[in-house]
Amino acid sequence: MSILSLNNVVKQYHNHTAVDHVSFDIPKGSIFGLLGPNGAGKTSLIRIITTITAADEGEILIDGEKLNHLHPSQIGYLPEERGLYKKMKVGEQLMYLAQLKGLSHQEAKSKIYHWMDKFEIRDWWKKKIEELSKGMQQKIQFIATVLHDPKLIILDEPFTGLDPLNTNLIKDEIHKLNEDGCSIIFSTHRMEQVEEICTDMVLINQGKKVIEGNVQNIKESYKDNVFRVEFSGQLPDDIDQKAFKIIEDTEKHLLIQAEEGYDSNHFLKALIDRNIHIKAYQEILPSLNDIFIKIVESTNHE
Repeated sequence: MSILSLNNVVKQYHNHTAVDHVSFDIPKGSIFGLLGPNGAGKTSLIRIITTITAADEGEILIDGEKLNHLHPSQIGYLPEERGLYKKMKVGEQLMYLAQLKGLSHQEAKSKIYHWMDKFEIRDWWKKKIEELSKGMQQKIQFIATVLHDPKLIILDEPFTGLDPLNTNLIKDEIHKLNEDGCSIIFSTHRMEQVEEICTDMVLINQGKKVIEGNVQNIKESYKDNVFRVEFSGQLPDDIDQKAFKIIEDTEKHLLIQAEEGYDSNHFLKALIDRNIHIKAYQEILPSLNDIFIKIVESTNHE
């Protein structure tokens, strides 16, 4: 079951097609990476999903229902460009935003205190937003995004301005929200964060979808048959290198790249037969960053 489905969505601005017949499904209960270089169409897609703008063509379903004006109350959106009112006090700001999402005064106050206690910031209630650091403002923005218990949360570069300690704090809360059943769209240009956080992903470039699927499966599909061998002893000179090439050679490890269809265990056996002590042996999958660069560069040249 999908929490969100996009079917042939198109969005045009003047003579520019920002979203070009994009279709993908976000599994319910997933942390889903929405990726792409600057100008790829990510922001346009997010604005359509949150009903800030409408698609020119196509269909969007949320939890099986056609997207409508009631759905924003079920969505939490943390935009890349933060939207807090600088002159307002923190408590007033959060109360205002919570009530816009349909919470009563008492419900809003209770939930705000719950999140403030979690982040140990209850004494910020009367501080003005402009008095807070960028990282502190980010915490307030995060609370505003989640306090109405949305079933779909969209996080656009959520760790901007946060130090490592507070980044881990927000990461932990993202995982807890997900464990409690919330589906999360995570939009970022930081590929290492996607590998760490996301289960599934889609990559958009020049308004088009170029790849979609499970993160681990995508990495498997782009592997280059590279293996790392850690060993002790002297590498013999007579190792047959017709079916593989050594791409890195140090005193403690090798990186080898095998030809397609070559059983790398043959290489391992050849080392063992020559009394080379093998300490570790593993296949090296490409990073999402490597895959991202490879795909974007290839689609840009089409």
